[in-house]
Amino acid sequence: MKAAVINRFGDVPRSEKFPDPIAGEGETLLEVLASPVENFDRMSVSGAHYGKKATYPGFPAVAGTSGVGKTKEGRLVMFRGVRPPYGAYAETTVARFVAPVPEDIDPVLAAAVPSSVLTSLLPLQYSVGLKRGETVWVNGATGFTGRLAVTVARMLGAAHVVGTGRNPAGLEKLRGAGCDHLIDLSLQDEALKEAFRAAAGSYPPDVIMDFLWGRPAEALIASLVPGDVKFPERTIGYLQLGEAAGARISLPAAAVRTSGVVVQGAGPVSLDQVTREMPGLWEALRSGKFRVDIERVPLCGLADAWQRATPGGTRLVVVP
Repeated sequence: MKAAVINRFGDVPRSEKFPDPIAGEGETLLEVLASPVENFDRMSVSGAHYGKKATYPGFPAVAGTSGVGKTKEGRLVMFRGVRPPYGAYAETTVARFVAPVPEDIDPVLAAAVPSSVLTSLLPLQYSVGLKRGETVWVNGATGFTGRLAVTVARMLGAAHVVGTGRNPAGLEKLRGAGCDHLIDLSLQDEALKEAFRAAAGSYPPDVIMDFLWGRPAEALIASLVPGDVKFPERTIGYLQLGEAAGARISLPAAAVRTSGVVVQGAGPVSLDQVTREMPGLWEALRSGKFRVDIERVPLCGLADAWQRATPGGTRLVVVP
């Protein structure tokens, strides 16, 4: 079969011949129809992700970790849990976890959208319990997942949404995508903190979804520290969901004591929760609620696409 192969961490996945997989016990053999290139995939292939050795325990290996495929019986399914060295960027793969996809859903959309939607939907719904009328900030709203997070927050009843980003074209798109206020992260440090403070005065956050971490998170959290000595007047649920701007931050003690910020990850996610949310997600996809930019890339073109700059907010999807 043809597959996008890497021989070491840091390689660019390149299309070449690779042995066909054979399904073992508890696995499903799949014809791959579409597979997204997500941040997790890029970080794992580069060797930067903490889970890289679990994802790629040996080489050579086929890159990619999830997607949409067709079983030998002709059923359309989402898949995860591919067995190394077989990955998702291939004509065929084997997977431990599959879930049905409605036949009227475009496989490319089914590959690109659900995982990114669930990244924000599940934490908002179950971890912080977003209430109708609350205000959500999305730090990193110009990215593919961040833009969807804006839509998800509105769907769950957020009264106001504040979005941040440094891509001018991406920020402009957010004006019509549900954001009440935008913050340009390309501002210098003090100007950025002041922009955060001004936004918090008009739209005090109840929940912050952070897909960036790094410098933007440092400035954001610092801006929420009050200027006088007092206990925090409200709690702000801070969901740490990505690290596109850096893996570490400097966190002053005062920010922990007085900002009201409670930092947490996505929280525990159960299969029951995912199953419960999927019918609504498919219906939202059918109705066009999720506005997304997708670039379809054939296996033979993945190496070039992997190395060039992708427009902000665009998801590459490999279509074997």
